[in-house]
Amino acid sequence: MTAARQRPAWYADTAPHHGALPPRALLDTDAVSLPLDGEWAFRCSPTAAGTAGFEDGRFDDRGWARVRVPHCWQLEGLPGPPRYSAPAYTNVTYPFPVDPPDVPDENPTGEYRRSFDLPAAPAGGRWTIRFEGVDSAFEVYVNGHRVGDAMGSRLVHEFDVTGSVRPTGNLVAVRVHQWSAGSYLEDQDMWWLSGIFRPVALLHRPADGIDDLFVHAGFDAATREGRLLVEGPEGAVVRIPALGVDAPANEPLALPGVEPWSAEVPRLYRGTVSTAGETVRISVGFRTVAIEDATLTVNGAPLALRGVNRHEWHPRTGRTLDPDTMRADVELMKRHNVNAVRTSHYPPDARFLALCDEYGLWVLDECDLETHGFEKVGWHRNPSGEPVWGEAYLDRMARTVERDKNHACVIGWSLGNESGRGANLESMAGWARQRDPDRFIHYEGDWDSTYVDVYSRMYADHAETELIGRGEEPPAADRAADAHRRALPFVLCEYAHAMGTGPGGLAEYAALFDAYPRLAGGFVWEWIDHGIVQRAATGPNAGAEFFAYGGDFGEDVHDGNFVADGLLFPDRRPSSGLAELAVAYAPVELAPRPGWVRVRSRLAHQDTSHLAYRWRVEDDGETVASGALDGPALEPGGCADVPLPDAAAPPGPATGRERWLTVSAHLAEPTPWAPAGHEVAFGQARLDRPEEEPRHPSRPAGDAPSLPLAGGGWRLGLGRFDAAGRLAELAGLPMAGPRLDLWRAPTDNDERAPGTAPAAAWRELGLDRLRHRTVSVAEEEGALSVVSHVMPAGSDVGYEVEYRWHAHDGGLHLDVVGSPLGAWQVPVPRLGVRLAVPAALDHVEWLGLGPGESYPDALASVRHGRFGADVAELQEPCVRPQENGARRGVRRAALSGGGASLTVTGAPFIFTARPWTSEALDAAAHPTDLVPDPDWLWVNLDAEHHGLGSGACGPVELPQYRLDARRFRLSLDFRADGSALGSAAG
Repeated sequence: MTAARQRPAWYADTAPHHGALPPRALLDTDAVSLPLDGEWAFRCSPTAAGTAGFEDGRFDDRGWARVRVPHCWQLEGLPGPPRYSAPAYTNVTYPFPVDPPDVPDENPTGEYRRSFDLPAAPAGGRWTIRFEGVDSAFEVYVNGHRVGDAMGSRLVHEFDVTGSVRPTGNLVAVRVHQWSAGSYLEDQDMWWLSGIFRPVALLHRPADGIDDLFVHAGFDAATREGRLLVEGPEGAVVRIPALGVDAPANEPLALPGVEPWSAEVPRLYRGTVSTAGETVRISVGFRTVAIEDATLTVNGAPLALRGVNRHEWHPRTGRTLDPDTMRADVELMKRHNVNAVRTSHYPPDARFLALCDEYGLWVLDECDLETHGFEKVGWHRNPSGEPVWGEAYLDRMARTVERDKNHACVIGWSLGNESGRGANLESMAGWARQRDPDRFIHYEGDWDSTYVDVYSRMYADHAETELIGRGEEPPAADRAADAHRRALPFVLCEYAHAMGTGPGGLAEYAALFDAYPRLAGGFVWEWIDHGIVQRAATGPNAGAEFFAYGGDFGEDVHDGNFVADGLLFPDRRPSSGLAELAVAYAPVELAPRPGWVRVRSRLAHQDTSHLAYRWRVEDDGETVASGALDGPALEPGGCADVPLPDAAAPPGPATGRERWLTVSAHLAEPTPWAPAGHEVAFGQARLDRPEEEPRHPSRPAGDAPSLPLAGGGWRLGLGRFDAAGRLAELAGLPMAGPRLDLWRAPTDNDERAPGTAPAAAWRELGLDRLRHRTVSVAEEEGALSVVSHVMPAGSDVGYEVEYRWHAHDGGLHLDVVGSPLGAWQVPVPRLGVRLAVPAALDHVEWLGLGPGESYPDALASVRHGRFGADVAELQEPCVRPQENGARRGVRRAALSGGGASLTVTGAPFIFTARPWTSEALDAAAHPTDLVPDPDWLWVNLDAEHHGLGSGACGPVELPQYRLDARRFRLSLDFRADGSALGSAAG
């Protein structure tokens, strides 16, 4: 006997909703509304069955918890054990079987209840309840009546509840399922979180009201004329006082002399649309998006998208963001010269788009769609090509477009992300183009680009990007589509993966965007690390908070810290990567030379009259002259050579000090996002003639011969060495080293570069477990010469290194020469030496590049100067500990503390100081795993580092930044005062 198949539950139906109202714009209205955010009764069940009768007003929920809505229920109780089901992170893999449209019986389900009274409202009309975001499927009851259900987590759904409400004592009950058919369309590289996570409101829809508006506002760059058409209900009146507009809706208007809207000058005209029953406030920005000669333009000017991808995230509230956090994000973007946002991979909270209108950010608005997990099963049954999913695809696109269509900032619609290919995507494009022909259509997943308006790729490397810029890329797979694609602008929807330390190569991408009009720029992946605040349960830092990532909540399937790949740390502290991006995206380029500076505008819609310029001359970091600089008001894209005052001239005879000229551009007046004086760009030039470093330094004056010590070891000047020739003390300051170091705690890019991850090769070779063998220790002409072989076990490659010490002027001079042994097949992490000094030396002053960290392919944001910081401040707080904190171009570094000091000078070297070893850094999963060494501070003095790249998901380092095994040398002077610490030698 065959058992009857159980009818699928509504949430396993591919239909996007049952009973939801058609989508419409989210309007700023004077109609009556009642926010339903706040305290709700809540219960979470492990399965979809939920609680029988929970929707009934007589149900007793006094034993239920109380939660604040909006929220994500997996974050309740954190930091600490999750109170309900736990967060889970995957990038591609679905955390449930790929058996569409069905989902497992293990389906955490949250149930919500709250009471409300109807607010006073005009007689007549209707009542609706609006949910702006519920993950992933939900059904709604009002006073026991089921009014509908919906899927589409980051989309607005409204339900008509007119027939279900009463003046007082109403109950709304909502059941939310974590997994649904909709989950197959929401595999968006983020934490899987559930709940009513965006605002909820009860709305009165007045009779003779305004259910929807479509504001069309174009701009003719040739005539400076605005074109306005407001589609709305018949009889509605449009009023825009600043333009003298008082006209019926649905009537085309020509408006001479309007100021256009752009991300550079976000001019908004405030107005209203009114009927007898309702008034809606509108903000109109006039701008026209077009494609001309394979170039994306706005208001007649080529568009340069200097953008970021932005997931919505907060480390304590997940995808629930408050207005202050959204505003802080926008202001941070503007302060770091970001001008564009891709809303990866769903429409954001609508309040964020209003901020983009106000502050000025181009927005590529993306539909709530990704089916990436089907890639794991060969795209078998991918919904993008299955007709049964067609209605859901179109519904998601319609709800994206209809809600956001009146935002001037939105210049393009993206169909979604990483959803393969299929007719459903093409249908989405066709619908959006017909509904809104004034914006471009984007989708990266079909490289033939047959139904989109821009050619889009993610993580194309620099060489491929340049080929595309020249129109010389390989032909499309569909030869018939090739000519069409070559006529399209190119957008890097994701590039320069900002995971961990990095990314490298930003300046080189920016140069390509500037060089080729076809390259419309792109969006760095991504804005913020998605760490979740958690508390260490064990270990030396038990109780301390850290940011959790995939696997920290016991997930069966997870993708580790791949969720931490942002330009901001989870607490919204900017990383060094964001500082690099600010320079790559600078609105003006400053190229100083002795006597003059070239100023080039990278703006497209604004002249440079809003900027003021300053100059400063420093000798070894000390300011010797400075002043304001009269710069011209350059037209967009303009360039001028500006003379500098005589005080900024090169010095006279060589003084032995480096003289650097810095020219900077600043805001002349305050803006909503930064105060007057905020720096937007800088450039530097060296004015003195660099002294050529001697290839073989002569023995320093004042040498003293090295003397053997009784019982082993050596004495050289104020230095004491052990029997193996390692420095143990200098002027009473205990030390250990320096000795050759080739290892670094691998960065995320080192660990994850697909197919070429150097970290795996480094570990296989054994660079994390080097062994040192002293070949010889000898006195040679007053110098102490120590020769060592440094090699990993089981290998015949390594380095031979000579340390040659001289005593002079109360200090020690060291020449290090390293030569590779054997046939190296992998790059080297670093070339230099490591030493340990007392932990009390916890403050550093240095002359070199700063103030932030710098690496070979990430040093545009640092400048030559004199800087100071505590050692703790030199560390970048990466979510997963890794190599960080190097300062390049250092000529002098002075460590001090506890009354002791150590100064290192020499030809420019790379300086790193940290309270733990690279090995401890490598072993740590979270910063709370790191414990400062109680005795030692670990210092690296390096000749070079391997580049960073962005190989965790993007291109690896450019060839010029690969560090292959090679001969290197360091020339360093050490001076110390350890008298306050006492002698460790006894």
